[in-house]
Amino acid sequence: MNNTKESLSENDLKHLAHCLALAKEAVDAGDKPFGSILVNNKNEVIASARNRVNELNDLAHPEIELAHWAAKHVSPEERKQIVMYTSGEHCPMCAAAHGWVGLGGIVYLSSAKQLKEWLLEMEVPTAPINFYPIQDIVPNIQVKGPASGELLEGIKALHKKYYELYS
Repeated sequence: MNNTKESLSENDLKHLAHCLALAKEAVDAGDKPFGSILVNNKNEVIASARNRVNELNDLAHPEIELAHWAAKHVSPEERKQIVMYTSGEHCPMCAAAHGWVGLGGIVYLSSAKQLKEWLLEMEVPTAPINFYPIQDIVPNIQVKGPASGELLEGIKALHKKYYELYS
């Protein structure tokens, strides 16, 4: 199933709240607010990561870190059943890693389109690349998102806080 407008479940919202907490950790550490988790078919969080671009290098996105982790620790068959929950829709680099590793679906809190709009509102530079919906890079992937309400406002506020503090 491709991108859906289906509403997020209580379970999805719980996992997205975890991603929001990781994004807050990233901002508290001086980095942009991104956090992601991998959830297996038993609804267990098996790995988590936050943005570490300022700490490590420009490629230290949590989604790519989790794709590397899954490639090393999980069989290809099991990877197909893993869902990545993330504070923001993947950039093309992370989307490609998700696809190459063969992870299952993605549930995201905010879309790349929303982030671009927020950055324009805040009058901060946008990313040096073009963003595309993940299903344009990884065909036949199950996609849910973006969220709405308090969680979405929370991630937007973290982006605003990051740019107020560090730009």
